[in-house]
Amino acid sequence: MREKHRLYRSVFYLLVIALVIVSAIAYFFSEKSFYVIGAVSLVVTLIAMLCTAVADRRVEKFVHRIGEKIASVQADTLENMPIPVIITDDKGEIIWYNGKSKNMLFTDGEWYGRKIKDIIGVDSFVEQTGLVEYRGKRYTVFCTKNTCGHADDYAENDVRSLTVYYFSDETAIRKDADQYWLSRPSIFAIMIDSIDEVLQNAKENERSQMLAHIEKLIEQFVGDYNGFVIKNDRGRFFAVIEERNMNAIVERRFALLDQVRALSTNDSLPITLSIGVARNIDSYPEGEQAALQALDMAQGRGGDQAAVKTPNGYDFYGGVSKGIEKRTKVKTRIVATALIELINSSSNVIIMGHKFADLDSLGAAVGLLSSVRKAGKDAVVAIDRSKNLVKASIDNLEKNGYENSFLYPDDAIGMINPNTLLIIVDTHLEHVLESPEIYRACKNVAIIDHHRRMVGYIDNSVIFYHEPFASSASEMVTELIQYFGDKYRISRIEAEALLAGIMLDTRTFTIRTGVRTFEAAAYLRRQGADTVEVRKMFSSTMENYQQRARVVSAAEIYKRCALSIVSSTSEDIKTVAPQAADELLSISDVDASFVMYEYDDGVSISARSMGKMNVQVIMEALGGGGHQTMAATQMKGISMEPARQKLLEAIDEYAVNNSIE
Repeated sequence: MREKHRLYRSVFYLLVIALVIVSAIAYFFSEKSFYVIGAVSLVVTLIAMLCTAVADRRVEKFVHRIGEKIASVQADTLENMPIPVIITDDKGEIIWYNGKSKNMLFTDGEWYGRKIKDIIGVDSFVEQTGLVEYRGKRYTVFCTKNTCGHADDYAENDVRSLTVYYFSDETAIRKDADQYWLSRPSIFAIMIDSIDEVLQNAKENERSQMLAHIEKLIEQFVGDYNGFVIKNDRGRFFAVIEERNMNAIVERRFALLDQVRALSTNDSLPITLSIGVARNIDSYPEGEQAALQALDMAQGRGGDQAAVKTPNGYDFYGGVSKGIEKRTKVKTRIVATALIELINSSSNVIIMGHKFADLDSLGAAVGLLSSVRKAGKDAVVAIDRSKNLVKASIDNLEKNGYENSFLYPDDAIGMINPNTLLIIVDTHLEHVLESPEIYRACKNVAIIDHHRRMVGYIDNSVIFYHEPFASSASEMVTELIQYFGDKYRISRIEAEALLAGIMLDTRTFTIRTGVRTFEAAAYLRRQGADTVEVRKMFSSTMENYQQRARVVSAAEIYKRCALSIVSSTSEDIKTVAPQAADELLSISDVDASFVMYEYDDGVSISARSMGKMNVQVIMEALGGGGHQTMAATQMKGISMEPARQKLLEAIDEYAVNNSIE
């Protein structure tokens, strides 16, 4: 209607303009014609203006009538809507609602004047849609806000705006959706840790009984949560449990781990499980793959734990037992053969450890360096000569034939070509490498590490030799060298470097030692390693000894943990802190120790334990990692007191999860 009216107006304006033009032309030809045409034009213009005014009034009346009809239709529509509709004023008070509201929401009486907050829980929605649960039903609520005129038109008590709420009852569909999510399968991959080592000395009937008992516990555990289990292979199981039961399993922290751990064999070796879980899967093949990856992660961290794959990584539960040492060396022999072939096929080799290299990292690197050079390949160790914990050992090695063997990472990166082999020792994480740039530049990578596997590990290596039960990377390299062959036999200087690495990570053979640890040490002793010379590598200055004594004397005891804060720092603090943490373990009733010190715009923590507490779990909660008995973390951009509070919270959480008072 309004569009047609605008069209008429346009025609009128064009007519007036045409008459004016004709009158102007007539003026130049004949004055008499001008007056006649002008009079006609004036009359026509007045008539057109009158017609236009009448048309405007008719349009306004038409629009007003249509508006009244629409308002009536709207009112009837709101009243007859099949869903509850509520209108509130600008104060959130209910001023109108339809019949459905009365039948579905307000069955207890009239609600005029009451607050909408009593239904939706808030004064108003921030967005136009919200989910509301009211009297056992669930609604999706849509709202629209309308302003009633201009602010100047209102009296003091007038309603300035109205809000209309539409309630869509979605109780049934959301119940179905909940059932869908709760019924989604979670895939479990379960494996008995080191079953051959645990049961190799047991009699046949004892082995059968033990395996049957473990299988019964697994079946009972899965059955308690309405799942089913399939025995895939000897010591390996797959299970499916619905998502509705997963929260209970997580709250009980996978009680199956404790039940199986309670069993023991004649030689007192603990029987443990590793469990990998995939939740919220899209398909069974995808779930199987994710569960196996989680199982691999759990075993890579030493076993006796459950790893649950999440969108952001993994959640871990358990991990309170020490890893069981594998007595067979078949894997070591296979890796040694593959590694020496990889070395022989490369043009040159770069060996690299972690930042702030210690004796274990250096010992493993030197042991491999000797073997690589005896294979006829150029090889160097990439290490920051200014930031490490082994400056004295490097100086001693350079005096004994290892000059030009230790290069800064920036210098070593210039040696890389497409056939360069990079061997990473004593770590499997990119962000703690001495030089992540060297790793990214090398296509061929081999990893030798004993730390428990962490989220974000390097997964594109040609060889990934990972043994979390091993005492040290130096022990692993020592075993590999023995399978390289007589051609690669090491000399006394390399043997002492390797022995120093083993002694560092075992605290002179007191923790994390197994039969293979002493076998490796015996081999190194046969190669000429002098224990007196090795012991000298652990000597420190009088200043460091005094500082270590101050750190120990300043310690406080918290939940069987010794906690000490270093108030002043020095260049040797990264050496002093772990040594002080070791000494704190000699205090009675101390299961773990933590030494905190400020370093590089943050706080570093060295953590140690005798095995009863898993300091790796505590350090992982703070962004670090390591081993059950030896771990650390670096917290960036934080001062000492907030870092201390975070450490105490991590200890509290560990104590709650493991029932420690």
